[in-house]
Amino acid sequence: MLFRELADTYERLEATSSRLEMTDILAEAFRRFDPSEIRMAVYLTQGQLYPDFNPLKLGMADKMILKAIAFASGAGESFVQDLMLKEGDPGIVAQKAFQNKKQTTLFSEPLTLKRTYETLEAIARSEGGGSQDLKIKLMSKLLSDASSPEAKFLSRVITGRMRLGVSSMTVLDALAVAFATKEDRDAVERAFNVSSDLGLVAEEMALHGLEGVRTIHVQVNRPLRAMLAERMSSPEEILEKMGGTCAFEYKYDGVRLQAHICKGEVRLFSRKLDELTSQFPDVVAGLKRTIRADSAIVEGECVPVDTNTGEFLPFQEVSHRRGRKYGVEEAIEDYPVKLCLFDCILKDGEDLTDRPFLQRREALMSIVEPDDSVALSEIRVLSSADEAQAFFQEAIKDGCEGLMAKSVAETSVYRAGNRGFLWIKYKKEYRSEMNDTVDLVVVGAFAGRGKRKGFYGALLMATYDPEADRFETVSKLGSGFDDANLAAILEMLSPDRIPEKHHLVDSKMEADFWFSPRLVLEVRGAEITLSPIHTCSFGSVRPDSGLAIRFPRFTGRFRDDKEGREATTSQELLAMYQAQLKRVE
Repeated sequence: MLFRELADTYERLEATSSRLEMTDILAEAFRRFDPSEIRMAVYLTQGQLYPDFNPLKLGMADKMILKAIAFASGAGESFVQDLMLKEGDPGIVAQKAFQNKKQTTLFSEPLTLKRTYETLEAIARSEGGGSQDLKIKLMSKLLSDASSPEAKFLSRVITGRMRLGVSSMTVLDALAVAFATKEDRDAVERAFNVSSDLGLVAEEMALHGLEGVRTIHVQVNRPLRAMLAERMSSPEEILEKMGGTCAFEYKYDGVRLQAHICKGEVRLFSRKLDELTSQFPDVVAGLKRTIRADSAIVEGECVPVDTNTGEFLPFQEVSHRRGRKYGVEEAIEDYPVKLCLFDCILKDGEDLTDRPFLQRREALMSIVEPDDSVALSEIRVLSSADEAQAFFQEAIKDGCEGLMAKSVAETSVYRAGNRGFLWIKYKKEYRSEMNDTVDLVVVGAFAGRGKRKGFYGALLMATYDPEADRFETVSKLGSGFDDANLAAILEMLSPDRIPEKHHLVDSKMEADFWFSPRLVLEVRGAEITLSPIHTCSFGSVRPDSGLAIRFPRFTGRFRDDKEGREATTSQELLAMYQAQLKRVE
């Protein structure tokens, strides 16, 4: 098959904006293509060489492509660069640069699809010293044998920017039309959702029709597309939708990971199918310790955690772990994480996607031996809206976004790549974002661990209620301290240390150390939330909740100009909450 046939198809696709017309154009082309080459054609149509989860990408820089175009066309680098400034599309630049070039030369070779694909593979695999020159040389040779339209689409393929408007869903539509019927579209899409490999689906359809895609199942080291959730705003609505009973589970605020385990080896994939194995070696090690199966695919949330307080930290903390090639060991120490597992998709070679949720949960529990780094998600099967709301409050207290509600019906299968009401998000109803700092008084502390051993790992902070003359807890503070701060605080609090909780302190939490409420620190937080565990303005908003500052951080300022009773009052914090209250959809 000549690359020209594929380029002609691209020209027709580019000329229409109608998805139906695109589907017909692709279906016609797919029927015509050699089944042994359709996988290559589909990948190139996506602007790639392999499925999304394969780490090897094309991505040749525009600057290098322009050099190849200039060399192969003889148009000159300055002309090509000026054209790029005007057009902004390497494809159009190549098309215009090659318009006046002769179609063939004495030493030209046929530009077949196979040769094109193999050359692009060589470009993608080229690395190290001299690789840039080699990439330009290989691309120049392809372009030298290309016509103007072929040069246009070659230059787009190599950038990954095809500009055709063809989505994966359009390709699936076309495959169903070409090799089955429109009514079989769901079966075709499911094969894609469990394999994440559009080229594989196309090849099976072309070779074996619908029966071919029905043989595609979940497989270790081939990530499937994540199941997604709908949203609802109350436990009552959720329980009604779920038939009166469902599983409520903590909704963690981290990076969703899909872990593939096979014979002691572990690979990690993100929700977008990017491989993250090298960025989270601590998670890999944790899974090797805790998973008891020859092969498995499990899903979980990788959540940043404060090792001193045990509290979960904002998502931004774990984002520091993403994309690193260097300093990984330092990042593990600076940004520790915990993996909270919530689903089992494959166990010892058995595809569990057609099993109900509670059976998958049982499978997960049967192969995981939790430790400090790998845990099972917090979950309860409930039929009461009040119990669900109480569990929701616990989730918020523990630093989560809210709850996930999951169907426990026989139909609660894992629907890869689909969003639906088998899973429903219930995020916190209200939020008051903090626009100002507050001055909080230290009333307790918790023993340090790890790097903070010998210091206080976190401080128990309180507001002051002048009406009741008491100090009410509002947060555990463990962020924002450098080594000098930690040493200074240890010394500052030494004269205030007492053997038990001060009689003016109202706390539901048990600290490791207690202090007379004297030392005041300036603190900034992400938001003020409701909490069943903190006592600030308890019962003022809801009977079962006080106010808490989420993700508090020490600003570095010791308020030595204030004594304990001059700290921010509970009434002030309540006013801040009420003034900035807003509904979160």
